[in-house]
Amino acid sequence: MSERAPFSFEDADDSTGFLLWQVTAIWQRAVAAALRPHGLTQVQYALLASLLWLSGQEEWITQTMLARNTKLDMMMVSQVLRAMEARGLIERHPHPTDTRAKVLSLTEAGKETTRKAIPDVERADADYFHALGAGRGQFNASLLALIVSNKE
Repeated sequence: MSERAPFSFEDADDSTGFLLWQVTAIWQRAVAAALRPHGLTQVQYALLASLLWLSGQEEWITQTMLARNTKLDMMMVSQVLRAMEARGLIERHPHPTDTRAKVLSLTEAGKETTRKAIPDVERADADYFHALGAGRGQFNASLLALIVSNKE
């Protein structure tokens, strides 16, 4: 018999991190399949959907605001936004009060693509998280507690 690895768990199902990894991997496959017909990656969708959401609440949305809202790395956000700008999904304009910042907005094509993708992603989420039943609210509360406790 081989030497036991230095894990603190007897069973892999006792590792919260490993379970989260598995849950995320399965969920990401479902969402990726829902986004495939729209020609979007999950990161692109997260940025587009967040930009659509924030545009209903904020007058100006900057790259920094979008990165904070999605909890994505600023460099990744910048790269993905450049690609989406080249694709005609978003536009960047000078910020009216901050010369260092750019204001982001969805183009008509970006709005249309996002609005068409939202029901498919929400359906994938509903199908995936259906197993939680009435516990979904508590699950969301637990996820939010992790987000709040790990603010950067």
